[in-house]
Amino acid sequence: MSETQQKKHQLQKHQLLLVDDDIGHRTMLKLNLQRLGYSISEACDGDEVIALLQKDVFDLILLDLKMKRMGGIETLEALGDAGIHIPTIVITAFSSIESVVTAMKKGAYDYITKPIDIDNLAHILARALDHSSLKTENAYLKERLAEDYSFGNIIGSSDAMRELFSTLTLVAESDATVLIQGESGTGKELVANALHENGSRKNGPFIKVNCSALHENLLESELFGHEAGAFTGATARRKGRFELAHRGTLFLDEIGDMSLPTQAKILRVLQEGEFERVGGNETISVDVRLLAATHKDLEMMIKEGTFRQDLYFRLAVVPLDLPPLRERQGDIPALANHFLEKKNKKSSKAIKGFHPETLSIFMRYNWVGNIRELENTIERAVILCLGDQITPKELPPKFFPDTDFPTTSDFTSRGWTLRDMEREMIRATLNDTNNNKSLAAKELGIARQTLLNKIKEYNLEY
Repeated sequence: MSETQQKKHQLQKHQLLLVDDDIGHRTMLKLNLQRLGYSISEACDGDEVIALLQKDVFDLILLDLKMKRMGGIETLEALGDAGIHIPTIVITAFSSIESVVTAMKKGAYDYITKPIDIDNLAHILARALDHSSLKTENAYLKERLAEDYSFGNIIGSSDAMRELFSTLTLVAESDATVLIQGESGTGKELVANALHENGSRKNGPFIKVNCSALHENLLESELFGHEAGAFTGATARRKGRFELAHRGTLFLDEIGDMSLPTQAKILRVLQEGEFERVGGNETISVDVRLLAATHKDLEMMIKEGTFRQDLYFRLAVVPLDLPPLRERQGDIPALANHFLEKKNKKSSKAIKGFHPETLSIFMRYNWVGNIRELENTIERAVILCLGDQITPKELPPKFFPDTDFPTTSDFTSRGWTLRDMEREMIRATLNDTNNNKSLAAKELGIARQTLLNKIKEYNLEY
């Protein structure tokens, strides 16, 4: 089968419902859409739509706005009342652009004006179907993740993540020491949290220490505690993190930044379960499960003499390697939706999802900062978003290296705030649409009245 035949075969899977009371126009569209490979069913007015949807399954509705018995707006309202969500493209005369804005508010995905350009219609249909397919896939993915492909708050369905979840399930109930390795931002602390929360020590304390954040002397006191007078400023006895984690879990993050003398003391605790506080002689015994994490190559550090081999073997009873986000691109839609839901709550917004092109950009991006970078990107986009979808316009310039966008430093040097950026985005869109406020509102993904309010607020009236 040729590539053209394969594409046509794939298109034939899509069932379209064409709703138009003009039989001549409807026949013309039907013939052209069939040539494109779509399977077409017809309705001669809007009042037939609900009954047809109850009998058959359709991927998309092509809906004329002006019909004799039930127009397109009323049909969209009926679909909404019935809880039916199918991507709908409305057909309208160019003079009825105001009706298009209403249709978009009622749930229409897009519109096309008469006389219809078939090539343009084909593009709009493909985009709408791709968007619908992605939404369906994401919903299915969320459901599967909730059932099979998650561990704690960790999300993923890629082969690497499914293998990780299997290992975590086996390891969580044990007291084995786990070494979590991976690039910065891959979720090492999240894995440590999940191991504790799903293990036999979940009712005990979970204590965290970032070894890179403290000087060597402070780290030793932080881990093992100190006696009064042990050093300047030590006015009272203080318990260390090992004592505080007794019968629970201690997570040592960035253990690769720990000095050799401190490494030796950690090794002793792992071997014997005991230590002395700084400045003290009393031997203290503890029952602690140790989890450690690093973004560094510990095996290379062993060769360089900066990390103890015996400690490495004690830590890596169960080694876990977290894959970078660029190696698990299939997880990006689910992760993006997870962070969108989280940031919506934080910002008191109700953004519904991502424009298909936004997700396409996410899938192509390298994500040097991994999951943390993705989360930060979505948080920024949620703040800037004025519509119900995250579009490429809300992404920072780094996603468009070949485009001469102003950089963050440009905005900072001008003293710009997010309010300033919103004003300039609206101004630019009005310029691009020749001050057509309906089209500008559509481009920005907001209601026309919202745009009018913003124009008044920012004094942008031309």
